[in-house]
Amino acid sequence: MSSEELRASLSDLSVGSRAPTASQIGSSGDPLSEGGTQVTCFTEDLHDVTLHFQIIRFSKQIYAWIGCNSAKFGHLYAAASTRPGNGVSVTSVLGGTSDNTGASMARRLVLKTGLNIVLACNIPKDSPMLEAAAERKLIEKLRGLGYIRSKPVEASASTTG
Repeated sequence: MSSEELRASLSDLSVGSRAPTASQIGSSGDPLSEGGTQVTCFTEDLHDVTLHFQIIRFSKQIYAWIGCNSAKFGHLYAAASTRPGNGVSVTSVLGGTSDNTGASMARRLVLKTGLNIVLACNIPKDSPMLEAAAERKLIEKLRGLGYIRSKPVEASASTTG
């Protein structure tokens, strides 16, 4: 499948659902709290390669896929926060343990979103700069979609004399 065909397929992807009525939206006013999903797909050209992204937001988790120059699924990681120390556990669901490209990214996404993360990526393991750039683009998009809360800016207490 060529990049153009993949872009066309991603842009045609839509989830058929009706808009929730007022009775279907929970007290929080968030349709996702009632089990709705949101699907976002986009493509970026970085470092002479084409990266394809798909983000599916469920009520308590995010599934993200990053494809490098193809629609190959790649390795699949699951990450979730653990108690009591608020750490993050990551496991490789599909793929070998020798290639951990994406495991660190999944861990950081849990810390930034506070949600469980399922991440699939086929970024080459010998491309740490490409992995970092893909993570930046993914976080930028998640922040734009409102899935990552911006940290409040603390006002500096200054005294004038």
